Amino acid sequence: MAISARGLNRSTLARQLLLEREPLDVVDAVRRVVALQAQQHASPYLALWNRIDGFDPAALDAALAERRLVKATLMRVTLHMVDAEDFGVFREAMEPTLRSSRLGDARFRASGIGPEQAAGAVAGLLEYAGSSRADAEARAWTAERLGVPLETSAWRMLRQYAPLWHAPTGGPWSFGPRHTWAGPGTPPRLTDPEAADAGLRALLLRYLAGFGPASVADMARFTTVARGRVKAAVRALGPAVEELEGPEGTVLLDVPGAPRPDEDTPAPPRLMAMWDSVLLAHADRGRVIPPAYRSEVIRVNGDVLPTLLVDGRVAGVWRAVDGGIEATAFHALPERVWERLAAEAVSLTALLADRDPLVYRRWDHWWARGFPAAATRLLPA
Repeated sequence: MAISARGLNRSTLARQLLLEREPLDVVDAVRRVVALQAQQHASPYLALWNRIDGFDPAALDAALAERRLVKATLMRVTLHMVDAEDFGVFREAMEPTLRSSRLGDARFRASGIGPEQAAGAVAGLLEYAGSSRADAEARAWTAERLGVPLETSAWRMLRQYAPLWHAPTGGPWSFGPRHTWAGPGTPPRLTDPEAADAGLRALLLRYLAGFGPASVADMARFTTVARGRVKAAVRALGPAVEELEGPEGTVLLDVPGAPRPDEDTPAPPRLMAMWDSVLLAHADRGRVIPPAYRSEVIRVNGDVLPTLLVDGRVAGVWRAVDGGIEATAFHALPERVWERLAAEAVSLTALLADRDPLVYRRWDHWWARGFPAAATRLLPA
């Protein structure tokens, strides 16, 4: 079976709840979309506002406070929000990558702490963090246990490797600038290669269900797992996945029975969060980001700006300003699209009003540098 580039776009949007908002519980929604990239505190809230019909930010506050949803270093060695019940298997899948990238980092190796010492410290740290611990407290405890001073960079590598959860600290988006750590209810298995392989197979199936159809390169990019491990996992999945032919003959994989809407299915305009996962989940980001716009929305330092999604693809950027949402389109948009974006802006500013009306303002310097704008409009609250 073959699938077009536009068909790929619509399949991914459907699975990411971006063709139509659905009346879901926040935990169910996060499970459906696999994970939400979460290094910016507001972004999971805005991501779910784009996907859930009647989204209530207080529901996400509660799910995080009750640890039904958790934030931790996972795929792409960055922060993701996931269902607490998914955390263990996802972390087991990521173990080889996290071990090599964090404990193998030159900044950690310079500390003189060996892998076995680190593993022992991590096991104790998870128990110590059974009650939430402030970052300085956890660092001091770990340094004392290891018997060596922990420089800032070495501690950062170790805590990113440790399967710790970020404990909510309050504020408008549940987390603030000061880290507080919590140990997971059931620690993942970090020394069991079979657990890592089984975890990767489970993660790839979930990835295909949430972002597919996709290639081996896409799966490797989403996870930052070595391509050889991904290929071995795909082979082991056997008939649990099916093969499709993508654009230019690309071999794609998918979960049998997963939704693949007609390529002409309408895709409503959206005001996407910074670092929204749908922009970063594939090796070929042209599925959602036109190549000409990629450098405008994914900056050289890795910042991924809040975007306008029009007909399923990035068409510009937006920012919150006094009075509403300033939307910059990279190409001309029909008036009916502007009207729908204006309606989205009214909903978004209502969400932001009680939390952070000028969300993402620290990234305004990118606007000072300018964009290739076809039109810029203030969409009033």
